[in-house]
Amino acid sequence: MTTDDERRARVKGWIEELRDRICAEFETIEREHTGQLAERPPGRFVRTAWSRASEGGDGGGGVMSIMKGRVFEKVGVNITAVHGLFSEEFAKTIPGAEHDRRFSAAGISLVAHMQNPHVPAVHMNTRYMVTTVGWFGGGADLTPMFGNDADASDFHAALKGACDAHNDKYYERFRKWCDEYFFLPHRNEARGAGGIFYDRLDSGDWDEDFAFMRDVGLAFLHVYPQIVRRRMAQTWSEAERAHQLLRRGRYVEFNLLHDRGTQFGLKTGGNVEAILMSLPPEARWE
Repeated sequence: MTTDDERRARVKGWIEELRDRICAEFETIEREHTGQLAERPPGRFVRTAWSRASEGGDGGGGVMSIMKGRVFEKVGVNITAVHGLFSEEFAKTIPGAEHDRRFSAAGISLVAHMQNPHVPAVHMNTRYMVTTVGWFGGGADLTPMFGNDADASDFHAALKGACDAHNDKYYERFRKWCDEYFFLPHRNEARGAGGIFYDRLDSGDWDEDFAFMRDVGLAFLHVYPQIVRRRMAQTWSEAERAHQLLRRGRYVEFNLLHDRGTQFGLKTGGNVEAILMSLPPEARWE
């Protein structure tokens, strides 16, 4: 029987592998670019390790991988593997932590904000959480600045394929969950073109749930670079850039007001720079 430590090690190994593959692909895109801003040098990821303290000592940590380039204005691909004790108040909100505040969590979180307004921003996150119970969560969603049916259709098709390989009910369930989750109630509008979102997934078959986590990451790695390459040479105007910055403002509002991952990181003593890497380098409100 697989132990909890072995399971955590397998998750950690996977998120490191996925991080490396995504970063390599994004750096390749930077080198390939020939459109606007091609006179700038291609971006490269810079990695920064961090650690957190916990009651009783070491609380794990993570690695930030940040790139600022000529295609990716700012992209972060962060991995974390943390453990420790929830605060008494926060523990009341987490399944399995009501009477035992110990936890561990490992995951990968990616957010890309693009130079070209015609290339959609994107978010992807998958994670494994353990209290007295264990579960998986995550998903991916696309945020175009200008609607494009082909991009949204391809993105959803890739995620549907990952879902259907495991359960033919997952896609509709997790697509609907994504639409409900990535919604700005104070604006009465969706954040973007959607995707999938799932949380507290524990089917009773750990290996199957872990395989689904991996397939979500691989589906993202397959489809998003295709979308970027399709759009990155498209020309844009200052007016389109201004619209992009306004749309980014909505992204900021959601992540600061409603995003569970942001709240979890801040309430568990995570690295603030890593938690807030999802924020764009520029945004506007009018």
